[in-house]
Amino acid sequence: MQPSFKNNPAFVKAPTPLISGDLPVIGFSCGDLNGIGIEIILKLLADTRIAHQCIPVVFASEKAIAFYNARKFTEEPVSFRAVKSLEGLEAGYNYLFTAWDEAVAIQPGTLTEISGKYAVRSLQVASQCLREGHLDGLVTAPLHKANTQSKDFPFTGHTPFLQHFFDAKSVLMVLHDEALRVALVTEHIPVSAVSGNLTVERLLQKLRLFRDTLVQDFGIDKPRIAVLGLNPHAGDGGTIGTEEQTVLKPVIDSLQQSGMLAFGPYAADAFFARGSYAAFDGVLAMYHDQGLIPFKTLAVDGGVNYTAGLSVVRTSPDHGTAFDIAGKGIADATSLREALFQCIERIRQRRRYAENTANPLPRSRGQKERTFGNHGRD
Repeated sequence: MQPSFKNNPAFVKAPTPLISGDLPVIGFSCGDLNGIGIEIILKLLADTRIAHQCIPVVFASEKAIAFYNARKFTEEPVSFRAVKSLEGLEAGYNYLFTAWDEAVAIQPGTLTEISGKYAVRSLQVASQCLREGHLDGLVTAPLHKANTQSKDFPFTGHTPFLQHFFDAKSVLMVLHDEALRVALVTEHIPVSAVSGNLTVERLLQKLRLFRDTLVQDFGIDKPRIAVLGLNPHAGDGGTIGTEEQTVLKPVIDSLQQSGMLAFGPYAADAFFARGSYAAFDGVLAMYHDQGLIPFKTLAVDGGVNYTAGLSVVRTSPDHGTAFDIAGKGIADATSLREALFQCIERIRQRRRYAENTANPLPRSRGQKERTFGNHGRD
């Protein structure tokens, strides 16, 4: 049985409500039905204080929630108001948006085609509600690429799907905790393809996007960004790779001349081993494992994945489906809890940035200020 969160000191870092009496509506996609997604969502929402930080909406089915509630991972079953519309939601309750009605076989810890199909269904329905303005933000539980990719879902994960769904020109995977923010130039591609994807255009685009999200979404006025080299020892002057000299250094020099505080390229091993990351607001890694291995080592359980470049706010825990422990009641909801808090904080910071940079001239008569989403509160 999962212990109560009542005395969990991590909760003191919870964000305060954005506007008194007007909580953000946050959607949760359930992830792979056979993974730890629903389990950690229930563990998170078992703390009744969560429903006073936001209005949580889980996208799944009553049968799926009942299956995991029956396994008694929490002291008491987590209650939900089942809805098929997001109009008129009230604070203080958990909501279950019925993304499907049919019974689905659930086999914790097993990779099945059906569990991937409904993970995608949950994500698509939640994303549609987000796009239509019924949600203020989205927290995605983990899915597995092996049972989600198909001709109807030709994406390697959440990030490329969300880029396509929200028609974003460019997106950036940003992993962060309180002390470290790591962004990736390339994501889920073979290591053999990384060098070919490190073009001047791509580097410029990713660095500018990273700078913009640090300013707009994280509230850092003049962010200092470290750029890691691709090769061992950052190429060692060209003796073990030339990408640093032909692509990375020219891009960094160009951006410095335009006023961006970008530095490098740095040898990745020494950069993390010596704690150099502490002197920067963000670190740009060239490929997945170069950034995520040190990040997950340093962040432990509190890391969050944030998708920069979208018109909406989406976060996720920094772990996967964890089939090896699924259904055993031992999955930790810490990263999911932090993903929720950071989703709320990113919404708040975006609003703050918009207010601070808005046209100072008075609005025309009758024009109303928009709050959060389209929940009958505008």
